[in-house]
Amino acid sequence: MLCMILRSIRFAFLLSLSLSSAGTIHAADNPASLAQTLTDVSAAYARLEPQSIRPAEGFIKYDYLIPAGYYKQMWDWDGFFIGSHLAQQGKPQYLKWWVLDFAGAIDQDGYVAGCITTKGPRPLMGKFAMKPFLAQGAVIASEGLGDYQWVNPIWESLRKVISYREQTQFDPKWGLFFWENAISSGADNNVALTNDPNDKSAILATDISTFQLREYKAMAQLADKLGKPDEAAEYRKKAADLKAAMLAHMWSAPDVMFYNIRRDTGKPVKRISYSNFVPLVDDILPPKNAQAMIRRYLWNKNYMLAPYGLRSLSKQDPDYNNAAIIVPYSNWQGPIWINANYLNYISLKRYGFDKEAAELSEILGRMVLADIQKWGSMHEDYNAETGAGLAPTPEQSPNHVFAGFVGWNLLAQDMLQCEVKGECQFLRTYGKSVKPVSVFGWFHRSAARDYLSPAT
Repeated sequence: MLCMILRSIRFAFLLSLSLSSAGTIHAADNPASLAQTLTDVSAAYARLEPQSIRPAEGFIKYDYLIPAGYYKQMWDWDGFFIGSHLAQQGKPQYLKWWVLDFAGAIDQDGYVAGCITTKGPRPLMGKFAMKPFLAQGAVIASEGLGDYQWVNPIWESLRKVISYREQTQFDPKWGLFFWENAISSGADNNVALTNDPNDKSAILATDISTFQLREYKAMAQLADKLGKPDEAAEYRKKAADLKAAMLAHMWSAPDVMFYNIRRDTGKPVKRISYSNFVPLVDDILPPKNAQAMIRRYLWNKNYMLAPYGLRSLSKQDPDYNNAAIIVPYSNWQGPIWINANYLNYISLKRYGFDKEAAELSEILGRMVLADIQKWGSMHEDYNAETGAGLAPTPEQSPNHVFAGFVGWNLLAQDMLQCEVKGECQFLRTYGKSVKPVSVFGWFHRSAARDYLSPAT
């Protein structure tokens, strides 16, 4: 008991070092601080990263990626984010294998489950179709490998997945995409969606529409590289049409906000969650509007900005909480999620919030370091107000022994590398090749333009 008390005191002390005052992030005051945080995170992750890589087994024909700890299965966007991290670290083959493993699970209709085990696909809560990341993974892997030709044998399968999603998750009346339910979005209990079994496929969503727009752009880039100009033009037109529909139906100029909308009425779902900000990762909005949205909501402590990162639900929402939940779903109603903050980081860089992005990268880095020093691993989400790890708790873990989590928390290293070393390839816009840059400290806007300029 005394040992646990002392560890808790140490954890609280370590987290207190992350902030200079309560309620506002004040990290990254100098490049040396960022560099030290990167060094410490890199050393810790060198031990943890291998836990997210598993050798091929059974149904899964290539080495595969898992969140580790509590989760032993291969999941869609978890694998995409883990593979993206590994590509950033010079190991793009794992993202290639992630693509090939999921491509091997595509059925004759183009359906592929969002979760695959060594025994085969694992549909959950309905069909639980894979999220739109497969083509994006193929582009990132191909760029890292310097080779696109490995995509040729699975090209028609990728097209089939796109067609299946258009047939099952696209509403032609609005020109937008929808999830079957909240849990299929990955943000399991997102209040801007619903898990009501009597209200399935009811809400047109900003996140899936953005992910699919980026899939179209990635498919266009793949088609270009594979010598398929007609198909490249087809996907670029679909991307342009989807962007126009998002601006026409989801963007609220008076509120300076993207909202999900009801399929039946077109009325906005006026809840401000992580997913409202996903469109900012691409060039959908004019910069002036995007910057206004960030200032008003994202980098505002009354809404999304918390002492330990960016919340998954606005502090103003009546359902805002930081409960440690993992069954029947994880909690996206307030806690800090590293993958969501990674998307927010990209948005901050895209629209010139360089100082804020640097601060975010360091506070996240310090938070996961404190978690690792206390528990030897990490949690999947964090209390936005205290920085404490939430789920899984020891009680929620098998045999009541803390299981831990690795997975997409590895992205914290990528954000720090972008700030310290200028290694920012993940700030990509599909359809445009990226260029390496070498800078120290905050990422220069002139360099950022090489990564973030609109797709061509």
